Amino acid sequence: DFDLLPEGDWIHFDPPGSHWPEGFRIARPVLETDYLVWSPCLKTHQFGGVFTMSLKLAVGVVPRRGYPYMTQLHQSPHQRKMIAEINPPFCPDLIILDGVTAFTDGGPAEGTRKDLGIFIAGRDRIAVDAVGLAALKHAGTKPEIADVPIFAQEQLARAIDLGLGITGPEDIDLIAGDDGSRDITASLQTILASG
Repeated sequence: DFDLLPEGDWIHFDPPGSHWPEGFRIARPVLETDYLVWSPCLKTHQFGGVFTMSLKLAVGVVPRRGYPYMTQLHQSPHQRKMIAEINPPFCPDLIILDGVTAFTDGGPAEGTRKDLGIFIAGRDRIAVDAVGLAALKHAGTKPEIADVPIFAQEQLARAIDLGLGITGPEDIDLIAGDDGSRDITASLQTILASG
């Protein structure tokens, strides 16, 4: 429980070009673990984040109490860029995005649910989130996702600027887990290619 960490277990970062007014702190266990498994859910976000997947999960490693970070994040016009900016100090070894049931509108706690029956796994946060966005487009989602090209989403664009992973759909290799998932895999590949 990161909320119970002592002051000395929060490491401060203030990277150049960041939209965080005075930088931010990250929980030491995330930075020093031998192996980091990231397990976000596939869902939309109604409070300015647009979607919450692997990049947005990083907000959970910043302290919620005793610092102004959540207020700064939620009041900033650069919220989606700030989400991406939390990510450079660490890199998950494995990301497993749970899309068995997804939120296609609303979120993060309540929203329109759709049973997609998928998991998306990878090692690249940008790639995983891009495929997740393709899955939301496939399922039918809110205009902020449906009508915006995947790689034009601010979280992804800023993550690309920061060098966090792939730079476009041509860098993504989708591999179906079994025969039953070949059709959705082909559909997601088409959506990725078209934006």
